[in-house]
Amino acid sequence: MTTECKDTKCAVHGSLKVRGNVFTVKVVNAKASKTVTVERDLIEFIPKYERYLKKRSRMHAHNPDCIAAKEGDIVRIGETRRLSRTKGFAIIEKIGEQKK
Repeated sequence: MTTECKDTKCAVHGSLKVRGNVFTVKVVNAKASKTVTVERDLIEFIPKYERYLKKRSRMHAHNPDCIAAKEGDIVRIGETRRLSRTKGFAIIEKIGEQKK
């Protein structure tokens, strides 16, 4: 991590407020500038069949320069105001890398 962050949309050093949902997710794509695509796994119980259904949800999140998450990283994201047409979350912290 760098010591100085000048990104105003940074949830840690900038003026962006985090409110609402907070998720721990995996980064699956980090090719865009200051944007990552994250994926979270959901498990839903279907009472009729007494079975569980696995689902995946993908969303875009703001990736500030001070965090600089890469593909395969496990990060914590928080809900913010709408930052662009598709981004409504920002990375709060990097937890670690996914073990293979």
